[in-house]
Amino acid sequence: MDCDLTENIAAHLIQRACQQPYAAAVIFPEGRDRFGHVSYTHLTYQQLDQESTRIACALTKYGVQPGDRTVLMVKPGLEFFSLTFALFKLGAIPVLIDPGMGVKNIKRCLDEVEPQIFIGIDKAHLARLMLGWGKKSLRLNITTGLSLRSSLPTLRKLLRNMSDETSFSCHQPQPDETAAILFTSGSTGPPKGAIYTHINFNAQIRALKKLYSIQPGEIDLCTFPLFALFAPALGMTAVIPDMDATRPAQVNPQRIFEAIDNFGVTNMFGSPALLRRVAEQGVRLGKTLPTLKRVISAGAPVPASVLEQFSSMLDEDSQIFTPYGATESLPVCSIGSQTLLGETRYLSDQGKGICVGQPIIDLNIIAIDDDPITQWSDTLALGNGQIGEICVRGPQVTTGYFNRSHSNALSKIPVEDGTFFHRMGDVGYRDGQGRIWFCGRKDHRVVTGAETLFTIPCEAVFNTHEKVFRTALVGIGTKPHQRPVLCVELQQPVGKEQHQRIRDELRQIQKNFPHTKAIEEILFHPRFPVDIRHNAKIFREKLAVWAAKELS
Repeated sequence: MDCDLTENIAAHLIQRACQQPYAAAVIFPEGRDRFGHVSYTHLTYQQLDQESTRIACALTKYGVQPGDRTVLMVKPGLEFFSLTFALFKLGAIPVLIDPGMGVKNIKRCLDEVEPQIFIGIDKAHLARLMLGWGKKSLRLNITTGLSLRSSLPTLRKLLRNMSDETSFSCHQPQPDETAAILFTSGSTGPPKGAIYTHINFNAQIRALKKLYSIQPGEIDLCTFPLFALFAPALGMTAVIPDMDATRPAQVNPQRIFEAIDNFGVTNMFGSPALLRRVAEQGVRLGKTLPTLKRVISAGAPVPASVLEQFSSMLDEDSQIFTPYGATESLPVCSIGSQTLLGETRYLSDQGKGICVGQPIIDLNIIAIDDDPITQWSDTLALGNGQIGEICVRGPQVTTGYFNRSHSNALSKIPVEDGTFFHRMGDVGYRDGQGRIWFCGRKDHRVVTGAETLFTIPCEAVFNTHEKVFRTALVGIGTKPHQRPVLCVELQQPVGKEQHQRIRDELRQIQKNFPHTKAIEEILFHPRFPVDIRHNAKIFREKLAVWAAKELS
């Protein structure tokens, strides 16, 4: 039975602890024996519920209060789950920031969010002390490791007198109460803290469960820590693989196969970069993954070649799903690999964009505008086939960003009935079947004065070249007088003498597609800069600076 949308997100865990107390909730790789076999530690649903309750009691006794913004910087293990659910239970607000975004961005995020509590590993506290993170606002600091100094309490000490039978009344939130602040990856613009309510979390869980028919008792392989939190709420066992979650593109595929085989994993989430690496190895080895019912990949478009390779390891009835959405709203649309590979990939290769499937919430396409829109009107909506900005409305859409009034004004369109549309910052269109086609980020469009070029439709036609790994369209100069340049990253490095031959072949492709003819220059780049979170989103802004220098 689903929890009410206004209930504390921790109610899902409490419910599961009653329904399946002895089922494993979280399984974590603790180390390896002398033969290289991985050893695991775990928490059952009952244990996770009890441990998070003990921590909630201990933190409350120490002075953590409902509404306290609490930075959580711990590794994605058992403690991460226990602490996060403890904070939900007591009504504190977890602040989750990708450590891989860099120390400057972390400081900027913490200055912006003004946290009162900091809970982290010793290394995080060392960085906090040296770099002045949250210096003006922090009231309490707790380490999950060994105390760096005598005045810094450890979580272990706080829990010393808390028994397993400790009881705690779960905080009952108001409908608009902040449940957590999750920072965006910063792949386009500075990272922003999206404000999540319990309604947002519950709506996401309900949508994911319905969309993918996820059943209690399934085994989930969690390669991305934030998504891992959904597993216990959905009644799945969360298996954490032996990998560095901040570097999915460098994952050891054998460690992924190992976890799937050890536990009979039925559900897996992975970034496109991780799927590519695992699929390439799997195809080489002739690997099969018969237990997987579904694979979910998000963060960036998944190339058809990767879908094809990974699908070859799955049973015929299993699919790879690529939900469309963002930190601010997920899921918005979804589509499966059978449709992508059997139909829409051919249209994508012709520059039609990437099909992201049917919307599952209220979605409109509006005329592209870089300025705030102060009031929604149905006249803003465009017709089928017209490229514009994607806007969404629904319970899983976050209400705004923390301490960012200008960003809120740019991203939200108030509606007369008191709701709002969120501007995704993406461009696309709706086809005659009601499906949405993604055409790239709004800020990445190239405006020449004569026409507007969109990244995904332009890049897709060049990506069909067998030696091309990926391409990126960038604009040099300022809108509306930009100079379009195509940056190319090859599958394998080649000598400069081969660059001209490949460039000529790309020019031949270009002649066949009117929407790419305005591209003046083709440059070869050794390795595109990409985001930390998924290792898949291309930093086109950095490429534009590089291209300008190359052509100066």
